[in-house]
This record gives sequence, C-alpha cells and structure tokens, in this order.
Amino acid sequence: MPGSRAFSESMPSLFDADEAPVLPVAAGRLPSYIADHRSRLRARFMTGGAAAMPDYELLELVLFRALPRKDTKPLARALLDRFGDFNRVLSAPPDQLAEVDGVGEAVITDLKVIEAAAHRMARSRVLQRHVISSWDAVLDYCHTTMAHRETEQFRVFYLDRKNILIADEEQARGTVDHVPVYPREVAKRALELNASALILVHNHPSGDPTPSQADIAMTQQIKAACDALGLTLHDHLIIGKSQELSFRGQGLL
Repeated sequence: MPGSRAFSESMPSLFDADEAPVLPVAAGRLPSYIADHRSRLRARFMTGGAAAMPDYELLELVLFRALPRKDTKPLARALLDRFGDFNRVLSAPPDQLAEVDGVGEAVITDLKVIEAAAHRMARSRVLQRHVISSWDAVLDYCHTTMAHRETEQFRVFYLDRKNILIADEEQARGTVDHVPVYPREVAKRALELNASALILVHNHPSGDPTPSQADIAMTQQIKAACDALGLTLHDHLIIGKSQELSFRGQGLL
C-alpha cells in the first residue's frame, strides 16, 4: 500500500464504531483506494472549503471519524436520499437516523456534536449584540436552529433598553402544526430578566412561513400583555425552510 496513512486515520475513534466491519487488510490498514479517496477529499476541502464540495462529499468527511475503516460514500448517499440535504441530515432526530442501514451510535453522536457546534457558533454571533444592527446574523441563527425542525418550536429573544440581546429562550415545543404559547408567561419572564423589548420566533415545519389565524391571534395577545407592562414587541418571525416572514414587515404589528 503506497504511503503511510494519515495521522487521524491511525488514531482510534472516540466511540465504538460497531457498524464498521474490519476489512481484510494487514494491520487494519485501509485499502489504498479508500485511503486515496479520503486524502483527495481532505485536500479539496482544505483548498476550496465547503463551497467546493457537494453535500454528499462534505457528509463523507463528517463520517470519516465515526467509520475509520469503511468506505463512507454509500452511507453518505443513503442519508441524503432519506433526509434530502446536509442540513436535514444533521438536524434529523436520532431515532430516524438509526433507521438508516449502517448508522450506529458513533455516527449519530458525531452528527449531533456537529449540529450542536453549528448552533452554538450561530448563537454566539447574536447574544449580547445589538439586534437591529446584527439583523442578518439573527436571521441566520434562526434558520440554523429552527428551519429544519420537524415540530414547531417557539422562542423569545429578550432585549434590554439598548436593544442588546440578553436572553434567547425556548418557551414551548409542539407538534408538526401547533405549539402552545402562554402570553402571560412570556411577559412575566421579560420582567424577571428586566427586559425592555421582545422578538418572538417560531418555525413552520411545513416550510411555508405564512402565518395562520392562530399565529396572528397569539401575537396580538402577547402584544397586549407587553403593552400593559410597558414592554415593546419588536417583531414576530416565522421561519420556513428557505425564507422567513416578519410580522412587522407584513404590517401585522
């Protein structure tokens, strides 16, 4: 076999990759065609970044560590066939990931670690920042954390009097088309945090951000509670698969 394998391939996985069969290669070495393929992908990624790679190749790179002795291309394609794109693979529930042949605990753990890292990085760009001047980062954060969820989630961004984001909290989770929201609890929490303003955010798993009559009524109830307490409701964002809707922008606030 030409050359020595990369340092990362010589290191054991952090998890037991039970789903990766040991190949009949001396000393556990990768067959040359797999080792060469991995080297090419890594080099292309380091040269051109993620933009130079289609989803299935980026997913292959992610799978390398969990499956150190296996060709990851078939599994990458199987995951994309099941879930649609790279983001949906990362955000898929563990029980659904486990239904894909070849996915075990090691793969699920690595995918969920990467998802958590993406959420944390996106959140760091908006927390303790001036929301109005960081609006694009706020939208990116909302899409990263909510656009691919299969159930509705309702979040509240609490702002101080200078419109600095001081808290981002999940208020409720629901089903594929409904999430229970309690206006008094939202307002009460704002007082506890000494917040002066709020932004409401929730997702539509259907992908269509058009507000329902229930969304509009709930928003008006929260606005009434905020008005009574001297709080400002800046906006309510509904996050779809590829776009968002602003209540303020649509004249609904």
